[in-house]
Amino acid sequence: MTEPDTANGGSDAQGEAMVDVAVVGYGPVGMAVTALLGQAGRRVVALERYAGLYNLPRAATFDDETMRTLARLGVAERLLPNLRVQRTYEWRNGGGDLLIEQQFTETGRSGWAEWYMMYQPDLEEALDDVCRSLPTVQVRHSSPVVDLEQDGEGVLLTIEGPQGTERIAARYVVACDGGNSFVRRRLGIGQQDYGFSEPWMVCDFRFRRPVDVPPALQLGDPHGPTSIISIGLAHHRFSFMLDSEADFEVEREPDRVWRRVARHLGPDDAELIRVATYTFRSLISDDWRRGRIVLAGDAAHQMPPFLGQGMCSGIRDAQNLAFKLDLILRGVSPDDLLDTYQREREPHVRAVTEKGIELGHMQTIRDPERAAARDRELLARRAAARESETFRFPGLADGLLARDSGPGRGLLSVQGVVDDGSRRDRLDQLVGAGFHLIVDQALLARLDRPEILAALRRAGVQVVAPGEQAAEHPDVAVVRDVHGTYRRWFADLGCSAAAVRPDFYVFGTAGDADATTALARELLAVVGGLATERTDSTTGSSEDRHADHRS
Repeated sequence: MTEPDTANGGSDAQGEAMVDVAVVGYGPVGMAVTALLGQAGRRVVALERYAGLYNLPRAATFDDETMRTLARLGVAERLLPNLRVQRTYEWRNGGGDLLIEQQFTETGRSGWAEWYMMYQPDLEEALDDVCRSLPTVQVRHSSPVVDLEQDGEGVLLTIEGPQGTERIAARYVVACDGGNSFVRRRLGIGQQDYGFSEPWMVCDFRFRRPVDVPPALQLGDPHGPTSIISIGLAHHRFSFMLDSEADFEVEREPDRVWRRVARHLGPDDAELIRVATYTFRSLISDDWRRGRIVLAGDAAHQMPPFLGQGMCSGIRDAQNLAFKLDLILRGVSPDDLLDTYQREREPHVRAVTEKGIELGHMQTIRDPERAAARDRELLARRAAARESETFRFPGLADGLLARDSGPGRGLLSVQGVVDDGSRRDRLDQLVGAGFHLIVDQALLARLDRPEILAALRRAGVQVVAPGEQAAEHPDVAVVRDVHGTYRRWFADLGCSAAAVRPDFYVFGTAGDADATTALARELLAVVGGLATERTDSTTGSSEDRHADHRS
């Protein structure tokens, strides 16, 4: 392949139209990658083997970090009326004793409720609408990828579409094609198996009328481990562990399903809309990148559902990849920036997977004596605990981060409500996406150096100064910190400034004006601002070139 003129819809040497990114698989993760890149102006083709949206529920929950992404994509307000905000997650034994109670706040670190229960088709319809609204995005159903090859300039994909065999050339490929990923198998990428593999029967219902059903319950009954979970306001899911996959053909019969749920639901209460079998697995791919092809979501990792983090982990992959691919495609960063993707995401995925396995093993004990011992231990732990149990998600330890390991570097940033004098909203909705440099208002006067603040603005970095009041400034969003979110965050970290990446993770922090200036310069080097400033006199207006980068 020869390098295409991508700005003008170029093609490779064989005549195939070359896009920036081909996304293989059009579930929630593929949709998120497609939408994020499309919003950045990248030319994307999404390839899906099915003829339309899947239109059946799979994932059931997502967290505040995921909701922050959905808000950035513009679908949060559309989804909210059909979501259930869940405050507790209960783990009980066969006798109904409460073993573990996890609690979730209405406003989490990311500025949204910490746990939402959803009906996945609603989410997919909303994301599909976003993708189809973007002029640089093409969505192609009935287009399974059957082969691919790559060189140093791009990837050539072969698809078997409705019109026969076609070829599509892309500079990069993101494979979001699920646990049975064709792309992963075609590349010969192996997987580490944690050994957690259990068959479950999943039964989904649509309510006919309001019914009082446990919204979030894991039942550790040795005679039949069961999960009862809300999947939005109008649907509910009951999942039952099977002794073997072979049991499914018998247990799936509607009469048997209704007998299993009779304590909570009857045919007058709800309609049985789906019965499926899943084997919960714990697999992590050895390599998440091969050249210009990267794996995301279930193609890269599969985890048990007991923390409700499967889709959330895939959305984190999407955020991590989208802004890095944009930097590469703009010519700001070298191709090897993609090497930081697995380094950053894999430790997080492993921590979540291992915790999910721990909880899964605890719930699915089938021996009554071992189950009784588990109950005694957990009941004693609960009696001694002063606070409800929670799982702390790890941050990033290595990758695209500031050189100095200041407090908070690599952690998920906070998001608070701010007011710019004319509008009040969460920070992302008020100032937009991209890199942010958040500085305490008290520091702003000492940072008001035009060559730094103006360069950040031209490079697309939004400088935000939250504090006691809003004010006008040519290069900075000076806003009121309505609930003191950023004041408390800076106090906890012992810093006065934080640079935040587009995926919401902290690039670096600084404690005073000099350190903040150094952090700003380091951030400019990442986004291309310093290189642009150095070449301004010989290659034209830096503001014009940055406008091209944003296109």
